[in-house]
Amino acid sequence: MGTSSSAPGPRTVRNVALVGHSGSGKTTLAEAFLHRAGAIPRPGSVTEGTTVCDHEPEEIARGISVGLGVAHLDWTAPDGESYRVTLLDTPGSPDFLGAVDAALAVADLAVVVVSAVDGVRSGTLEAWRLCDEAGIPRLVLVSQEDRARADFRTVLDDVRSSFTASFVPLELPLGEEQSLHGVADVLGERAREYDGDGRGHDEAVPDDVREEEHALHDQVVEEIVTHDDDQLEAYLAGDEPGVADLERTLAQEVRDGEAVPVLLASALTGVGVDRALDLVCELGPSPVDRPAVVLLPGAAAHPGDDGAGASGAVGQETRATTEVVAQPTGDTLVHVFRTVVDPFVGQVSVFKVLSGTVASGDRLVDVATGAEDRVHGLFRLRGREHVAVERVGAGEVAAAAKLGAASTGGLLASRRSPVSARPLPHRPPVYAHALRPVSQSDDDKLSAALARLVAEDPTLHVDLTGTQAVLGGLGDTHLAVALERLERTFGVHVTTEPVQVAYRETIARPVEAEGRLKKQSGGHGQFAVVQLRVSPLPRGAGFEFANAVVGGSVPRQYLPAVERGVAEAMAAGGPHGYPVVDVRVEVYDGKAHSVDSSDMAFRTAGAVGLREALAAAGTVVLEPVSAVTVTVPSDAQGDVMGDLSARRGHITATGSLDDGRVVVEALVPEAELTRYVLDLRSLTGGRGSFTAVPDRYEVLPGGVGANR
Repeated sequence: MGTSSSAPGPRTVRNVALVGHSGSGKTTLAEAFLHRAGAIPRPGSVTEGTTVCDHEPEEIARGISVGLGVAHLDWTAPDGESYRVTLLDTPGSPDFLGAVDAALAVADLAVVVVSAVDGVRSGTLEAWRLCDEAGIPRLVLVSQEDRARADFRTVLDDVRSSFTASFVPLELPLGEEQSLHGVADVLGERAREYDGDGRGHDEAVPDDVREEEHALHDQVVEEIVTHDDDQLEAYLAGDEPGVADLERTLAQEVRDGEAVPVLLASALTGVGVDRALDLVCELGPSPVDRPAVVLLPGAAAHPGDDGAGASGAVGQETRATTEVVAQPTGDTLVHVFRTVVDPFVGQVSVFKVLSGTVASGDRLVDVATGAEDRVHGLFRLRGREHVAVERVGAGEVAAAAKLGAASTGGLLASRRSPVSARPLPHRPPVYAHALRPVSQSDDDKLSAALARLVAEDPTLHVDLTGTQAVLGGLGDTHLAVALERLERTFGVHVTTEPVQVAYRETIARPVEAEGRLKKQSGGHGQFAVVQLRVSPLPRGAGFEFANAVVGGSVPRQYLPAVERGVAEAMAAGGPHGYPVVDVRVEVYDGKAHSVDSSDMAFRTAGAVGLREALAAAGTVVLEPVSAVTVTVPSDAQGDVMGDLSARRGHITATGSLDDGRVVVEALVPEAELTRYVLDLRSLTGGRGSFTAVPDRYEVLPGGVGANR
């Protein structure tokens, strides 16, 4: 475990999320940043499994990020200012959007990484939307500039056509692909040339790009000064502001979301890496510039308040909000945004200090529960490395082990407070497996292990209420990784099987039936007779029991036993083996014996009568139907609607969003949705998403089988 120096103050803290499409080079870029800053002796490789941020076995085996990588570095900018930077390396796969949500909850700047070869892809679009929803300032970095077919100018055009924003390109490549050797600084109108070890030095702009660079310089300067009245007036008078003044204005525009700088780099050769770090620090906002927003208790927010829609979760009450300024001398408030089970130190809580200062030995209180815990040790994360520190200041990201009071998404404070953190976007499961423990030992440990998995990754969903243990998530890779962690970290071995569709059945027509029990085996016997009228109810009505007995043929004290017997027979299943629902049962007559009748006898008679009625009238199988909302690009609408129809879906509505996507709403049988997330991604090139909410039961059409 290493050591780290004391805090530099919140104005020089930078918490930066690296977001973008899978394979765009985020993890390799983080590696280059760490190496260039001297945090690691040499850059690792994704293909060799040696990077700092992708250190879990599941990541190394797949060659992709599957969790949120956290890495700390210190950087000194050209003006001599020292910055403390925390990189939040996020996965690009839609299966792991929960990690992106967690990063954006604490980041003050998002670096949207776009491959110079592939351009804007589905993961880029999704990352941009998430940044929009979170209100995060952005910077675009065009990566992989050293690769074959790299084309910065084409990608810049692609970015401009894909997003509504004011893009400010601050660099041009000098050479490209294998001949990449430097970058042209558009504001400073200087070239930065790089040697073989990635070290740069300034020179004059080469002749072959000088004209293009100067024209771009004029465009960028005009774009920047239009947001500052004093600079605009001086510029129009022929006095162009200096580079430092332009960068200060641009930094304000970035903070306010009025401008998005565009940079370029090659993580493998080091070209542009140092400049990217410089500009992230100089243009990116600090935690002081972006106070944290927390929820207040009590009344809902007024329309237009900051709190409106803040939760991002469907069905949650809108709450009023307040800002927490990153002041080292303020009351301590800590946001735990990630929980990790470390095989050596146990539970690790990763947090951002919203206000105040946290020191080793401090006692912190969960603001929701009042549970208190002591901070036994503090450290910064650099992948799996823990860099010990004595204290952490406002705005900084750090971690602590064995904080029992901490829960993912919760707030810790020096004293109990009525505030709460804004919840992350709600991501209901769209893919699921049923789990079958391999041994009794695995069965005994399964429930607790699944709870710890969900604590690490709130986008996992566990349902243990039915006959199967069901694990749900955001895709097949998501669940595969979770099951590997279940075995590797918690020692629980399971096999998987399809999730049973919750079919039901109901009586086909009204019928009368008798339930009779008559046994004599010496001593008291068992005797009960009930006459039942059994009829179907409307869908979703459940079970209705009625007493129409006249004259006391069935004593009143036995009627609850009859109802219980009927209900138990319904739960046990009808002729097709599925639980019976939507039935009205009326007791209108029967017989009792003064000695041999009992609650048990009438309970049994009620069950017999119900089974007799179902056998006589027959039943129909009901299948669960979900209300599905699919969001796709407009050019995929026809294909998606055709696919939903092929799944026996009924389209109920369509609509358009402001960003050009369309929403298709449909009622679709649950049995047709088991692999829908995978098929939808294939159908739309990864650009489609959906949610499904249980809505109703409908009669299973003839010719469609229901396998128990």
